[in-house]
Amino acid sequence: MVCSGMTAARSTFRWNGKDLPEELRDVPPGTYAFESIDQLPSLTDEEEAGLSTALASLRAGKGRTLEQVRQTIDAILRR
Repeated sequence: MVCSGMTAARSTFRWNGKDLPEELRDVPPGTYAFESIDQLPSLTDEEEAGLSTALASLRAGKGRTLEQVRQTIDAILRR
């Protein structure tokens, strides 16, 4: 997990135990926590169903453009 201020982002990468992973080369200075994951957790039934519903919606042409999504988020954040 990469934390900066009040925001957090998660990134997954492979490391050979020796060389600095490319994903870490541009990370700004700060405090970071790394956790080794041998196997990624499985999705819950609810998460699987949500993804299936979302994909079906996209296939049916009900998707939104990136700009539409950004406008919606901006409008919510301005409230």
